[in-house]
Order: sequence, then structure tokens, then C-alpha cells
Amino acid sequence: MPFTSYLGTSPVLGEDIYVHESAQVIGDVQIGRDSSVWCNTVLRGDVNRIVIGECSNVQDFAMGHVSHKSASKPDGSPLTIGNYVTIGHSVILHGCTIGNECLIGMGSIIMDDVVVQDQVMIGAGSLVSPGKVLESGHLYIGRPAVKARALSAEEIAYLKYSAEHYVRVKNNYLAG
Repeated sequence: MPFTSYLGTSPVLGEDIYVHESAQVIGDVQIGRDSSVWCNTVLRGDVNRIVIGECSNVQDFAMGHVSHKSASKPDGSPLTIGNYVTIGHSVILHGCTIGNECLIGMGSIIMDDVVVQDQVMIGAGSLVSPGKVLESGHLYIGRPAVKARALSAEEIAYLKYSAEHYVRVKNNYLAG
């Protein structure tokens, strides 16, 4: 069973979502309409909340986690993923905010309190250090991630296309 309650809080699931049976969705996790969570992904909303918007996908072996609330940091670091976001295979997202129409490349690590604005592409294997703000409309790559260049109009269009493609794939799975 991929859904687990924690301290009386259970995941809240939007309409027409797909969560693979090998995934684990734990605690205070909200998944928006038409989103998908793929094989062996873990979304651990036990000590803070995880919110995933509409038409987003979290691909195989990804890890989503949070930082707890404390006296020095009353809100902790929740994980928020916007609408039409593609989270690539084996990505680690920890207590960060991902805007709308973003693509996080395979194997990337995005750390606490990072803000990724709308329409950002992060190259595979990148590491975004705590507290960084990634500006809308750019490609970031490397360890640590640095702004490489502005995205082309075609790349910006691809961000939403990628997420819409995964909506179609999850619909195929739901249809059997």
C-alpha cells in the first residue's frame, strides 16, 4: 500500500492522479489533480507538509522530504511543487519550493529553502545549495548549480509539454 498516515494525518489526493504501487506517500502530502508519482518514489511528509500542484510528475526513485518546525524556524522547510512540473528520475527535493512549469533534471539535489521560480530548467546532476533563488527563464547546471543562460522560447514551451506528456502517460496507466 503506497499511502501511510503519520500522527493522524493522511495524504490528500486530487482527482485523476496516479501513484505507482511501489511508491511511498507518507503523512501530510497533498497531490493535485492530474499529477503522477512513479516507481519507487518516496514523499515523506511526516514532520512537515508536501504540496504538489496540478499536472506535475515525480519520476522513479525521487525523494521528497522536509525539515521540521522548531523554535528557531517556526515554519520549518516544507516542500512545495507547482503546476506542470517535471521532477526527473532520482531527484532529491528537500524542503524547497519549485515554481510552475519547471523541469528538474535527473539526479539533481535541491536543498532546504531553495526557491526555484517559474519556468526554470535544472540540468541533470545539479546541486542547488540551501537558500538559493533560481530566476525564472533560465537554465542552471553544475555542482554547485550556476545560471548557465536564458532559456529559448522552444525550451520554455518544452517545460509545459514535458508535464503534459506525463499526464498522457498516467492516463494510459489509469485506463489499464
